[in-house]
Amino acid sequence: MLYWLTEFSDGGDVFNLFRYITFRAGGAFFTALVFGFIFGPPLINMLRKRQSNGQPIRDDGPESHLETKQGTPTMGGLLILSALIFSSLLWARTDNAYVWIVLFVTVGFGLVGFADDYAKVSKNNTKGVSGKLRLLIGFVIAAIAGYWASMVHPDDLAFRLALPVFKDVLFNLGYLFIPFAMIVIVGAANAVNLTDGLDGLAIMPVMIASGTLGLIAYAVGRVDFTEYLDVHYVPGTGEILVFTAALAGGGLGFLWYNAPPAAVFMGDTGSLALGGALGAIAVVTKHELVLAIVGGLFVVEALSVIIQVLYFKRTGKRVFLMAPIHHHFEKKGWAEPQIVIRFWIISLILALIGLATLKVR
Repeated sequence: MLYWLTEFSDGGDVFNLFRYITFRAGGAFFTALVFGFIFGPPLINMLRKRQSNGQPIRDDGPESHLETKQGTPTMGGLLILSALIFSSLLWARTDNAYVWIVLFVTVGFGLVGFADDYAKVSKNNTKGVSGKLRLLIGFVIAAIAGYWASMVHPDDLAFRLALPVFKDVLFNLGYLFIPFAMIVIVGAANAVNLTDGLDGLAIMPVMIASGTLGLIAYAVGRVDFTEYLDVHYVPGTGEILVFTAALAGGGLGFLWYNAPPAAVFMGDTGSLALGGALGAIAVVTKHELVLAIVGGLFVVEALSVIIQVLYFKRTGKRVFLMAPIHHHFEKKGWAEPQIVIRFWIISLILALIGLATLKVR
């Protein structure tokens, strides 16, 4: 929205700053951060009043959670999403289709998560919206986003899969790209959802991954950078950096209240929305496979659940003491802050490896 102030610019005044994506990304970050600090306390107080028992805690989870997390309200993802959407619409170019695709996925999955959280809180149990229904709606949202992105992409990139490291390698998937994009987006959303099990565990890796994808989006959206790096040029994706900067600001604002011991949980409202956003950014920037590296922590969390379920059904035994894998380390006696910070470090290392794929060709 503020980008249109450039119409008043003669090229040498303050309005000219709004032409620069980096300037607007900085503005989006601080806007979302201040938004979180201002509206965090009243939102948390409202959630506490409306959720007398807080988020329902699973009986089959770690025993300590029944004591330390009982009564903590959920749906804190509303704070992140409000700050993210407000800041993105304020600072990003609203004529950019990629921004709208990512916002569409973020809001769509946020609504699914909100419905799930509301069902859990209102019924005071851990069973929310049916898992099959959540997946169905998620796949529909992802299918629309995948097709929409392919319609916006240049003709030489539409419906194609790019491989990291190997330059000029594109696989024409045709309309099979749509189900592939659906798996990427829905998989990312649910992987982040599974990771959100400890105070602060999910939000920092999400910010790290989104920041990395934002830098990638900025790079592939500039023809000079793509020529230097030998990556595919996707005009217009640079605006995604504004979105990811807003996500970082909103995420930090939320983390202020989610740091152990959490005053509020993000819930499915936040985790599904933010995970879906990561998947959507990967799809629009043609870096779907790089997401598996950048978001490797989420991949491991999801795989730990899949492996645990399949192995238990086959043998009646468990590979991990408890899944997702962060609960395994809880069972081994690791303190919650120890797990969280170590997982943050792993996430940062994986993000740097994923970022390196831009140059390794």
